[in-house]
Amino acid sequence: MGAITVDTINPKVRAMEYAVRGAIVTRAGELETQLKKDPASLPFDKIVMCNIGNPQSVGQKPITFYRQVLALTDYPQLMDAPEAGKLFPSDVISTAKQILENMKGGTGAYSESKGVAALRQMVADGIEARDGGHKCNIDDLWLTDGASVACHYIMKTLIRDGNDGVMVPIPQYPLYSASLALYGGTLVPYYLDEDKEWGLDVADLKVQLDKARAAGKEVRALCVINPGNPTGNALNVDNQKEIVQFCKDEGVLLIADEVYQENVYAEGRSFTSFKKVVRDMGLDIPLVSMQSTSKGFYGECGRRGGYMEVCGFDPDVKAELYKLSSVGLCPNLGGQVLMGLVMSPPKPGDPSYELYAAERDAILSSLKRRAVKLVSGLNALEGVTCNEAQGAMYAFPKVSLPEKFVAEATASGKMAPDALYCMKLLDATGIVVVPGSGFGQVEGTWHFRTTFLPSEEDIGGVVEKLTKFHAEFMDTYR
Repeated sequence: MGAITVDTINPKVRAMEYAVRGAIVTRAGELETQLKKDPASLPFDKIVMCNIGNPQSVGQKPITFYRQVLALTDYPQLMDAPEAGKLFPSDVISTAKQILENMKGGTGAYSESKGVAALRQMVADGIEARDGGHKCNIDDLWLTDGASVACHYIMKTLIRDGNDGVMVPIPQYPLYSASLALYGGTLVPYYLDEDKEWGLDVADLKVQLDKARAAGKEVRALCVINPGNPTGNALNVDNQKEIVQFCKDEGVLLIADEVYQENVYAEGRSFTSFKKVVRDMGLDIPLVSMQSTSKGFYGECGRRGGYMEVCGFDPDVKAELYKLSSVGLCPNLGGQVLMGLVMSPPKPGDPSYELYAAERDAILSSLKRRAVKLVSGLNALEGVTCNEAQGAMYAFPKVSLPEKFVAEATASGKMAPDALYCMKLLDATGIVVVPGSGFGQVEGTWHFRTTFLPSEEDIGGVVEKLTKFHAEFMDTYR
């Protein structure tokens, strides 16, 4: 057998890139190790991970109700303990019992490939409540190990060869470019308008679609991330209606990435699912909607819970999707339980509701305050502009890098200018952000993505360190 080298592996794997965990994060790991060995060796005392939406890694506390039910479903014997009634509210115990009664073998056994039917029903009930009563059939639901797996299912199913394209927003979450590279499809970009709060112009969609078709591409789908990642924009319903009509008129699948549906902060903005918009319009177009346990106010990234709802698909295609999901046997059971709980949380009057609502509201109000503080701090920097973070967990500022620095970075050939800026920021402050080149951006512009997830105690320090670094950086390259 010949040696396995980087030159002999699948070239599509080599072509795939995922900036959120790239060279800058690797460098952060090295610096973190150095700090542990010699805390005085660097000009900062800790690494602050602002590169990824991973709330609990930077101190966010889990929601009590979720963790209590998870504890009981993982270890049902706790419910038989004499202290159970004191440790767990009655609705926690009844919810855990109901889940276990409908789960063959508990959380340690394989489930149905699409997920436990009773948990899918909990998700379906939550979708119906969210969408004003529009019906959700559990046969249209797949529980998944995070929304990323749902994305892979759809891309694997859609993409036949390089002639198949998917329209993806620029800037985009790099899961989409990575999965398209992996499966051999073509990314068809459409550009969000930074000068209009990262707005989505349907007229531009048409221009980009026609251009791709003229180049011989068969555009299979349009991906919309709402609220936006990395941009933090939140679409209004009128814009969503235009998008739905575009997909109907052009015969393309609408992929709705809605994992930040709980994260809307801007005054006058709220989340409306594309499923509701489609149904309110009286339409039945092909639509895939995705949700996750990783975002919102729950932030349970490590649980790897998610779902996709598949509407308007031919039954034979759904059968193929089922076959694809069955290869992995089933999604993890803890993630399934949590996804059910996220979509069917305690209701007013339930014993757990008061604490649940207090924890939810405290997290969301704090995120809004942190978003305002970070964006304000960014806009105070020389040559930096940043739109309001209307939703999600990120700010995506534009940085006017000095020509001297851009020339230096370009001449080195090692990394894009915005990536080098982010690396210098890390080495000087310990703050980890992601360069805009990893998400896509208008040519000649430079950005970075940063979360506003560090605690309220820490976010001020992030702004202070950013301010000091950026001022010194600009002075160096005048």
